[in-house]
Amino acid sequence: MELKSYLLSVGFLNSIADTFLFILRRGASCVYMLVYVDDILITGNDNRLLQQTLDALAQRFSVKDPENLHYFLGIEARRTSKGLHLNQKKYIQDLLARTDMLHAKPVTTPMAASPKLSLHTGTRLSDPTEYRTVLGSLQYLAFTRPDLSYAVNRLSQYMHAPTTDHWLAVKRLLRYLAGTSTHGIFLQTGNSVTLHAYSDADWGGDRDDYVSTNGYLVYLGSHPLSWSSKKQKGVVRSSTEAEYRSVANTASEVQWICSLLGELGIKLSLPPVIYCDNVGAIYLCANLVFHSRMKHIALDYHFIRNLVQSGALRVVHVSTHDQLADVLTKPLSRAAFYNCSSKIGVSRSPSS
Repeated sequence: MELKSYLLSVGFLNSIADTFLFILRRGASCVYMLVYVDDILITGNDNRLLQQTLDALAQRFSVKDPENLHYFLGIEARRTSKGLHLNQKKYIQDLLARTDMLHAKPVTTPMAASPKLSLHTGTRLSDPTEYRTVLGSLQYLAFTRPDLSYAVNRLSQYMHAPTTDHWLAVKRLLRYLAGTSTHGIFLQTGNSVTLHAYSDADWGGDRDDYVSTNGYLVYLGSHPLSWSSKKQKGVVRSSTEAEYRSVANTASEVQWICSLLGELGIKLSLPPVIYCDNVGAIYLCANLVFHSRMKHIALDYHFIRNLVQSGALRVVHVSTHDQLADVLTKPLSRAAFYNCSSKIGVSRSPSS
């Protein structure tokens, strides 16, 4: 609060979309400051204004000498002439060493496509502490690895009663990490300023409770910005309803990103687009008449119709083969996983 009060007093504005973000504008010049407890990232388009801000900050608070971004909250940032690569290699290596999996034989997918896990497969672990500890570490890894999101989400659902089969699935995920420790997100220079997303749902995919899983990937140009793999609330009655709810959740995330980009001064040249592979859900987004079989859907999911009707958002059909969000909703075969993971933006660390 002391830092916030100071920043507001010298002209910074606190972002509404992200309370950790502070923005300073001086004509065409701007400075962005991202604060997490006592760790601070600061950047801008005017080196003089940036240095003045750093000097003023050092006079008011005890701060370390500023240095180029290379490591922040467990995320490594590596600059090349082509852009910025974000990965968690050191974090992964530490996790593998802690679980004695550093020299494990790698596998090509994070989770086996079959047989599917359930609450009752395997024998109950006598001490679930290690399972829960490792899963907690894996949840943090999903910040730079959308290819891990589904497996981590799925395995986290067994935290309360993990079994031997669940533990084997965790070890398989660690083996996948052993072969992909340098993978991460590459933010390329010269990226286009267009926003689009892929939305998908695995209807009734959980054989324990038949609840569907939502998945979305949001891109700014070619860069993945946000992703999620999460179970829906309650059982739905059709694949169209499951997909429609997933599109609505994706639209909510897209609207939040639009608000954040607006505060950063970034204007989108075209309305955002959401790609969905369910024709029924697409028709439902644009249809002004409530179909009798859809009256039970909560009104908060229908806000997407207003966005579509006002032209603020487009929902477009994409073939199932090109549905990148598949990687967030169900375990895939080796070929299907490779097809998705090679396109979603997860890549090895490039050479300098």
